[in-house]
Amino acid sequence: MKTKHWLRHAFYPTARVHTVFPRSAMKAIAQAIHAAESRHDGEIRVALEGALDWPELWRGITPRARAIELFARLHVWDTADNNGVLIYLLLAERAVEIVADRGIASRVEPAQWQALCRSMEQGLREGRHLDAVLAGVAGVSALLAEHSTAPTQRRNELSDWPVVVKR
Repeated sequence: MKTKHWLRHAFYPTARVHTVFPRSAMKAIAQAIHAAESRHDGEIRVALEGALDWPELWRGITPRARAIELFARLHVWDTADNNGVLIYLLLAERAVEIVADRGIASRVEPAQWQALCRSMEQGLREGRHLDAVLAGVAGVSALLAEHSTAPTQRRNELSDWPVVVKR
């Protein structure tokens, strides 16, 4: 089992992320995030990663731990109202993690984030990568709209463009 896990990562090059999510898909995601953020005061960021490096695999880094690391590295925590949300996809494992900053995490049940992750993972397993991300953005946006305030003055604190994590 562990060998199969390692091989999935070894043979999932970063370039494949750009095949699964070409520029047109990245633009669609950015547009969806921009439209979503007009309905609430939250900030959404999407990070796409093909696979983990050997040292990370050796240390047993989980998709959740990697998502938390990227949450910090991408400064999703650094919004004025502590309402940033990271949607992280680890494509080699078809894993999705959502990390929410303390301003919104305290108002949304963890089970709601988890249900959204599992739904997105099902889309990834079915090969509907873009649909899964767009549904995830819509789901996160719905939770943000339900549990936060409407934007009084639109400020975009985080880039709407998805980030591809390089190995």
